[in-house]
Order: sequence, then C-alpha cells, then structure tokens
Amino acid sequence: MKVKKSDNHPIILFDGVCSMCNQWVQFVIKRDSKALFKFASLQSNLGDSIIKHYKVNTKGRESIVLIEEEKVYIESTAVLKIISRLEGPIKMVTLFWIIPKPIRDQAYRIIAKRRYRLFGKKEACMVPTKEMQSRFIKDKTESRAINEEKYIP
Repeated sequence: MKVKKSDNHPIILFDGVCSMCNQWVQFVIKRDSKALFKFASLQSNLGDSIIKHYKVNTKGRESIVLIEEEKVYIESTAVLKIISRLEGPIKMVTLFWIIPKPIRDQAYRIIAKRRYRLFGKKEACMVPTKEMQSRFIKDKTESRAINEEKYIP
C-alpha cells in the first residue's frame, strides 16, 4: 500500500481502541478551528503503512505519533508539538518544554502503559461523527469515497 501525504496537514496517529486517546482526538479537534490536523488510527491499514513508511520504532504503537513536515514525533514531544498549534489556554502546557525530554517521556510512558486500565478500552476503533469525518484520512480500501488523487506522495 502506498503511503500518501495529507495535503501538508500534520497527521496524528492514535490508538483507536483507547478511550483516553479517543478523548484526546476530540479535545484536539475542538481546539483546532483551522482544521490543521488530520487523524488516522494506528490500527488502520493506513496507520500501519505510515508507521512502516516512516520506520517508527515499535514503541510508537504505544504512543501518539505526529507526522509533520516529513518528521516523526512521538510521546511527550508529539503531545507538546500538537498543543503548541491549538487555540486557548491549553497552550500554557507547552511550558513543559523546560522539563528534560527523558523525564517528560518517562512520565508519558507511565500513563501510556496504564491507559487501558485507567481509562478503558473499546472493542473497536472510534467511528467519527459525520462532522468529524473530513478530519480523518483513510486509504482507498477503508473508504471508496475518498478522492484517490488527494493524498499522493
């Protein structure tokens, strides 16, 4: 399967069966009025292709993954980069940049490792509402409605 770019939109890959991760996606969408970010589940064929294409370390499957300008960010760096592009008081969280990356990432991993136990797990990936569907990228095997030329590398 070919990996396709998302019209220069940063792509957020997330654990589609994680309740906390789904809430995070909805949180981002509400604070991203310019519709900057596009989303795909790590469990989707497209998510898997993107992970392989960018050679994301397998720990990336335990992390949110941000693809921006052909660069891959995971764990706390991905979260802080995403928050830095959002609107509202949440931007104050970017003050966490002053914390050394190893410490930030360790805190991230502790939560990520326990996310199902703390927040729950869904039986299947989130199905976006009709209003949210344009924010999610899909490959042609997942959705025949997508314009095949829209996400060409």
